[in-house]
Amino acid sequence: MAGLDLGVYSTEKVALFIDGANLYAAARTLGFDIDYRKLRAAFARQGTLVRAFYYTALMEDQEYSPLRPLVDWLDYNGFTMVTKPAKEFVGQDGRRKVKGNMDIELAVDMMEMAEFIDHAILFSGDGDFRSVIEAVQRKGVRCTVVSSIRTQPPMIADELRRQADQFVELADLQQTIAREGGRPPQPRREMPSRDDDEDDYEDDPLVR
Repeated sequence: MAGLDLGVYSTEKVALFIDGANLYAAARTLGFDIDYRKLRAAFARQGTLVRAFYYTALMEDQEYSPLRPLVDWLDYNGFTMVTKPAKEFVGQDGRRKVKGNMDIELAVDMMEMAEFIDHAILFSGDGDFRSVIEAVQRKGVRCTVVSSIRTQPPMIADELRRQADQFVELADLQQTIAREGGRPPQPRREMPSRDDDEDDYEDDPLVR
C-alpha cells in the first residue's frame, strides 16, 4: 500500500471488522467494487493481521442468494464469516425490505478481541458503533474507521468519525482494493441511512 499512510504500525496486531452491507453500499455509491483478496492482503502488509471478520445477513429461505458465492469465497480465503438469517418484510411504501442488522455480533467480537490486538479497523460508517469504539479504546486499543465523506450524504456518522483515533476515506483506497475493470458510478434509487438496520440486498452485484 505504498504512498498511502493508514497509521498502522508494523509492530501492531490488527483485526478487521467489516460491516458487509454498509461497506458495499459505500463502495457502490463511490462507483467501484471491492476485491477482498486485495483488501486483506493490503492490510496484512501493514502489521500482523490476527483476524478479518466479515458480517452479513443472508436470506436463507431462498434457493439462491446473490451473496452466497461471496460468503463461500471469503470463508475459504482467510476471512472469519459471521452470518445470520435476514428477515424480509414490506415497508409502508410498499417496497420489499430486508432487515439484517449485525451490529451486536460485530460489537461483541470487537470487545472479545480487544485483549488480543493493538489496532481495530472498522469498515462501517454506522453511528451505532461509537459506543463500542469508545469501550475498546478504554482497553488500550487504537481504532480506525474506514468509510466515506465523499458520498452524498456522507456514509459516516459524524459522532463515529469523531470517536475514532483516525478516519480513512474509502475513496482513497480505491486504487488499492478495487476490483480490476471497475464500473462507472450508478445512481441509487435510495441511499440507506447511516444508522438504518434495513439492508436492501436486491440486485446485489457483489458476485457476478
